[in-house]
Amino acid sequence: MQRVMVIGGSGAGKSTFARDLSAKLGVPAVHMDRLFWEPGWIMAEEDVFLMRVREEIAKESWVMDGNYSRTWPERLARADTVIFLDTPTWLRFWRALWRTVSGYGKTRFDLAENCPERFDLGFLFGWVLKYRWSARRKALSLMSPDGPAGHCERKQLSGRREVNQFLSDEAAAELTI
Repeated sequence: MQRVMVIGGSGAGKSTFARDLSAKLGVPAVHMDRLFWEPGWIMAEEDVFLMRVREEIAKESWVMDGNYSRTWPERLARADTVIFLDTPTWLRFWRALWRTVSGYGKTRFDLAENCPERFDLGFLFGWVLKYRWSARRKALSLMSPDGPAGHCERKQLSGRREVNQFLSDEAAAELTI
């Protein structure tokens, strides 16, 4: 396991999981949000964003969190593992809300500088709640044995217990590079 894509809805715990898994594997964590957002919550130009993604996926090893499904084909071409954090909607919503409240005004580790947490009802009610009925289908099709990630090892983790088990010392021993 040298190049791992971590996908899932907002609030699923992708960035934290990627950080923890990268530490276990001893490989860099790459946060797609950090590649996409410029300081001050400004979206990177598409060609700049894609160049950043290509530079990261060209590296020997990584754990890369984030969806940005338009980048899946290129990321999958290099990935050997895809992990889908398929967390229930209520839990993702709660985590996203808690992240907003507890981190309000602070920049998270997985974002560019000067991107402080902010309260965005459109994000919470639009993106977080609608994921299960829209983007989740894309992720499930990606995880199918005959889907685009069929050549990769695929894991679908549905909750904290499964995530913890996967990251446990026993599981980590199986993941050596």
